[in-house]
Amino acid sequence: MTLTRRGFLGAALATAMPAQAKLKIVAVKAYPVALSSRLVHRAPNFSSDYDPARWRWLGRLSNLPGEIVVEIKTDQGLVGYGLGGGGAAGAAVIEHHLSELLIGANPLNVEMLWDQMYASMAFYGRRGLGVMALSGVDLALWDIAGKQAGAPVHKLLGGPVKDRMRAYYTGTNIEAAARMGFQGFKLPIRYGPRDGRDGMKKTIDELKKIRSIIGPDAELMIDVSCQWNVPYTLEMAERMADLRLYWIEEPLTPDELEGYAQLCREVRGPLIASGEHEYTRFGFQELIGHGAVKLLQPDTTWSGGLTEVRRIAAMASARGLPMAPHRGSSPYGLAVIMSTPNCVFAENLGVLEEGNELMQAITSRFEKGYYYPNEKPGFGVEFKPEWFRKYAKT
Repeated sequence: MTLTRRGFLGAALATAMPAQAKLKIVAVKAYPVALSSRLVHRAPNFSSDYDPARWRWLGRLSNLPGEIVVEIKTDQGLVGYGLGGGGAAGAAVIEHHLSELLIGANPLNVEMLWDQMYASMAFYGRRGLGVMALSGVDLALWDIAGKQAGAPVHKLLGGPVKDRMRAYYTGTNIEAAARMGFQGFKLPIRYGPRDGRDGMKKTIDELKKIRSIIGPDAELMIDVSCQWNVPYTLEMAERMADLRLYWIEEPLTPDELEGYAQLCREVRGPLIASGEHEYTRFGFQELIGHGAVKLLQPDTTWSGGLTEVRRIAAMASARGLPMAPHRGSSPYGLAVIMSTPNCVFAENLGVLEEGNELMQAITSRFEKGYYYPNEKPGFGVEFKPEWFRKYAKT
């Protein structure tokens, strides 16, 4: 009799958790929250219809401004917590749609529930907000599975393939990050085609300064946040050749697959990284199939949860592609990283960031340039109910 991966997982959980058949979901709740004061929504103040800031306005529902905590309770008192996205709209998807599939179901049927929720949203939520909301639900289910088994989630995934993961820092406080021992440094890019070659020069000058601080051997990366186009990226890649970049992250908008494929063919040196704003294995299959990515960056809390990022990691491994999950140092990201051989870096979250008690709860142990997984059952993340009111967003 052939045993599928889902069947193997179910058999393993059944062996570890004899009370599995009796476990039932009794409540599902989603809380839109702010992880720091920096991420609190503020109304825009545009100077005109042509203000460049209008093209970069993210609103209150997208990625970091739209965090949600998902709370799932069972009839045996186990509570699972997951982190997702979509803000108040994502919370509405969970409470007014996905909860109808979840109430009364066995939370340990994690992969089956993922497939059911995705199919249920197929007519409106195959990408973006719907999958960001589903991600939080999936992570809360895995949290319950780990707590029921009395084991950290990464051990449910086959066990760790490493004992720690080297860390990289995203931000501008480079000197402090270097003193703390970070092994990689990623600069958010401020200038693009609208700034002409003067903007190019400013970017190069910033990177030269960073390289002088971190030395010749530390990894240096840039995050373009989808601001460039193909010609601009190709010229910048030539200008940055002496800086020995590890990767160029999201130079184009996510839908420019042919543009990304051209960059992957023509850029020499730095890898073309993408995937932070891609969703599910189907979206990543398109990226990989088009030859449009050299390093994958799914976010476990947005791209479909742990269930789906494991599938993405397997696809990447089969093609020999490395992964560096977005915000990979969170307990939700580290569960994948610790059990996945082709993950190469963990991005900082909570360390050197302004954050409240919610962010502190999802900040993993960091020591001398490495992140370490939580060994508590589930993801090891516990929230106090009063925090959801204290840091609520509408």
